[in-house]
Amino acid sequence: MMDNNKPSLSKYVLIRVTLIALLVTALYAFIISVVPLEYQGSTFHISLFLFSQTLLIVWVFLGAKQVSRELKNVERYLSGSSDLKNLDSSAHFFTKEFDKINIRLIKTLEKIQKREKEKRKYIAKIKLKNRQRSDMLSAIAHEFRNPIASIMGYAQTLTDDEDIPPKLRIKFLKKIYNNGDKIEELLSRLLLWNRFESGKQKLHFSKFDIKLLIIDIAMNLEDRYGRDIIVEGDTFKVKGDKALIEIVIKNLIENALKYSDEVVRVVISSNSISVIDRGVGISSENLEKVTKKFFRTDEHSWDNSMGLGLAIVKQILKLHNTLLDIESKEGIGSTFSFKI
Repeated sequence: MMDNNKPSLSKYVLIRVTLIALLVTALYAFIISVVPLEYQGSTFHISLFLFSQTLLIVWVFLGAKQVSRELKNVERYLSGSSDLKNLDSSAHFFTKEFDKINIRLIKTLEKIQKREKEKRKYIAKIKLKNRQRSDMLSAIAHEFRNPIASIMGYAQTLTDDEDIPPKLRIKFLKKIYNNGDKIEELLSRLLLWNRFESGKQKLHFSKFDIKLLIIDIAMNLEDRYGRDIIVEGDTFKVKGDKALIEIVIKNLIENALKYSDEVVRVVISSNSISVIDRGVGISSENLEKVTKKFFRTDEHSWDNSMGLGLAIVKQILKLHNTLLDIESKEGIGSTFSFKI
């Protein structure tokens, strides 16, 4: 805080000059009064005048030194502006003007440092966004490469060989359709994630039978993957966004089918849904990473996942005020569960 008892710079200069004038005058009068008249010649008076001027110059010099010290304090504050801990907002100056400069300077430096901090955060955020964008493009290219290559390969075969047997032709056309369907699904997943990122995804609540929904999803995936999916537990109705909950269950079951060659079980217990597989499992290092967007494990070289499935599951469950719980051991299997 500024000390209101301190003089202004103009008052300080005026008082100092007045004191100098009074002191010189008093000293001049005193010397004249004590020195006999016979010694007070022209040389005496010139010497006394020069002495008084010298005193005046010395006094002004000392005042200038005081101002110089104050300016050096300001300079020290400026040089230490990178560390606000070195700055002191309390008054250490002999005039009000320098106190004001001190306080305003510190406030200015605080604003500058705050802006610099915000700038660094913004730059870091931009760098993170650019890195994520690069990862996303890499993931998209990685994920789309296989189905596009399959479509081109089967289409090329059908084009080059007009004598392909009808059954084989139908098989190839189905392969082309399935890969096209996979690309459509990937695009839908990307668009859904974009809605999550932009905050545009809205929930449309309704009541529905969760077991009937799971059975319907399981039947479609059994036909698609040629695998058995067992649904266990009693039926009950839940309130939620049916379309999004369907995406959650489908992604969890497909994830289990992808990483397991055995039967996949979906267990309904009270208000909890669990998808259980006996597959490769997840290492402890990756257990907390698998729900991050664009995460792809290096443990399975055959994994061409874009890394959005579990991230979307996590985001949908978050919108429903619930969490995804994961239990897994390498070589034994995994259990993905959530309450609703």
